[in-house]
Amino acid sequence: MTVTSRNNPFLSVSTLPYGLPDFASITDEDFLPAFEAGFSGHLAEIAGISSTAEPATFENTVLAMERSGQLLSRVAAVFFNNSSSDATAEIQELETVVSPKFAAHADNIYLDASLYQRFLQVDTEGLDDESVRLVEEYRKAFRRAGADLAPAAQSRSREINEELSSLGTEFSHGVLKNTNDAALLVQDAAELAGLPEEDIASAAEAAKTAGHDSGYLLTLILPTAQPALEFLTDRATRRRLFEASIGRGDGVGSADILPVAARMAALRAERAALLGFDSHAAFVTDDETAPSLDAVQTMLARLAPAAVANARTEADVLTGLAEAGGHSLEPWDWAFYSAQVRRDKYDVDLASLRPYFEFERVLRDGVFAAATRLYGITFQERPDLHGYHPEVRVWEVFNADGSGLGLFLGDYYTRDSKNGGAWMNPLVEQSALLNLRSVVVNNLNISKPPVGEPTLLTYDEVVTCFHEFGHALHGLFSEVTYPRFSGTNVPRDFVEYPSQVNEMWILWPEIVQNYARHYQSDEPLPARTVAKLEDARLWGEGFATTEYLGAALLDLAWHSLPPGSHVADPLGFEAQALSDAGVSLRLVPPRYRTGYFKHIFAGGYSAGYYAYIWSEVLDADTVEWFKSNGGLTRSNGDHFRSTLLARGNSADPLESFRNFRGRDAALAPLLTRRGLS
Repeated sequence: MTVTSRNNPFLSVSTLPYGLPDFASITDEDFLPAFEAGFSGHLAEIAGISSTAEPATFENTVLAMERSGQLLSRVAAVFFNNSSSDATAEIQELETVVSPKFAAHADNIYLDASLYQRFLQVDTEGLDDESVRLVEEYRKAFRRAGADLAPAAQSRSREINEELSSLGTEFSHGVLKNTNDAALLVQDAAELAGLPEEDIASAAEAAKTAGHDSGYLLTLILPTAQPALEFLTDRATRRRLFEASIGRGDGVGSADILPVAARMAALRAERAALLGFDSHAAFVTDDETAPSLDAVQTMLARLAPAAVANARTEADVLTGLAEAGGHSLEPWDWAFYSAQVRRDKYDVDLASLRPYFEFERVLRDGVFAAATRLYGITFQERPDLHGYHPEVRVWEVFNADGSGLGLFLGDYYTRDSKNGGAWMNPLVEQSALLNLRSVVVNNLNISKPPVGEPTLLTYDEVVTCFHEFGHALHGLFSEVTYPRFSGTNVPRDFVEYPSQVNEMWILWPEIVQNYARHYQSDEPLPARTVAKLEDARLWGEGFATTEYLGAALLDLAWHSLPPGSHVADPLGFEAQALSDAGVSLRLVPPRYRTGYFKHIFAGGYSAGYYAYIWSEVLDADTVEWFKSNGGLTRSNGDHFRSTLLARGNSADPLESFRNFRGRDAALAPLLTRRGLS
């Protein structure tokens, strides 16, 4: 196929506002030829940089590198977004082809000896701080890719990277298939007793969409815990749903991806050894804000005993309720009886709150309104602009002075072609060098109600809306010169921090009164109910912290393996790792088990799932700062935006934190928040 600008929309820069990809014109057939043109064009640009006879300068080497590969960046941003958000059979097939090519392409650049030498020769004298950092970050990227290795080691590194890329795609596709296959089909509505009416209607709609003639389909979200377990009064249905969730990916009657995970861990360990590290975990943390792997392990080890003790205390309470019901406490009972404690002890019934959390109001009068109050930005929906799927909506975002900031896309409903979980992706990354402003997308997995019915959110889904929009703000507010530093291109253990901070506005008085209104009567959520939610905040923290630490420590166990390790029994390894870490509680399984731990085997979080709680140290301290400085004010928002959110990775993120906070972060606020002090 001959690729021209007339028949492939990727070959020219989009003329749509902010460079929004022309999704109305893009077809699946456009991707492969655009990738091929992108790969070859980028390599030609790199060859031009590395082969020039002129002495290496910042302009002809570093800036030239930053300007290169724009076609490849355009097609990759759209393709890898779609492979997560709308993974059609065609996209999945193409991903198996493209992913290893992408890995090989990166190696062709970062293992180019002449290019590496030019970067080493660049004189940084007289450059501004961001430019000096750019040179240093490139040099580090070359070293971490293996540019200093002997030819034989480089060759092996290339082989490993290509195989890892293919295996990551295989794991991702397997998780999607297993999660869809494990969805629980129920024929008798009586088995769904206790489930809110809107959830039953959504389950009927999901069954119909999946091609079933009748019944109700309880689709699974990515984590182990499933929201319906809190409501289902039929204990047999609770057990079936829990076992469907925790058993997916175990190799029985599904895509067997456990050997894929074990192979990936072994390859990562081998590559780390080539690069001079004891383990993949040591390699990863060497490039994070955490000072070392030991520091991460010390922190997690400090938190685990207190979290487990709290979980055991909660289990004692729940055991009494279960025994009063005539049975022992099992993992599928935990959420159900925990909700009962919340109702009986704290007078909080989360199910009864859903009529107050109508999605449009949560988004418009909660998420967007908080951003307007704090940062002065406003939102205008643009129905004239198209997303990559009919359900995607587009908003233009404006600064307080009316100038355009960027575009925000929202893709909120679950579908079989979408990966589980919630995330933010950049489609266009801000850069003064390239004169680009941000285009970002949030993905959630909310069950879609029948046509004409309102979308009523759970409290957890409200939290997710605010959390993911925190990522979006991090991308939208970027004010950096170089695309390499834009928005969320920060260390993995820093990236969750701004999103966690944005959760603080969920129950902030001016915000919750604005959006939490009954969808029928427009009555606001009573202030006493909000107060009760705050009072009940620590209930369940033992479970939440323990299940999180289980996943984080499992991740580190897989990625602390020494080179040459071979795990023949992944589930046995998992059980031993949790036991060794002191977080093996039968009633509290880890948030993710190996067979569906997409974050670490196909999501960029390998040896980095600890990032959530590491970032939460910064988050909890930041919440204390906002509270002590007047809360939801423009001056506070502008300070947070200018000193931290806008900086991306153009400065050391911890330096940006110090510029915002005036000091290093303190651990005490996190310990108090989690009930661990």
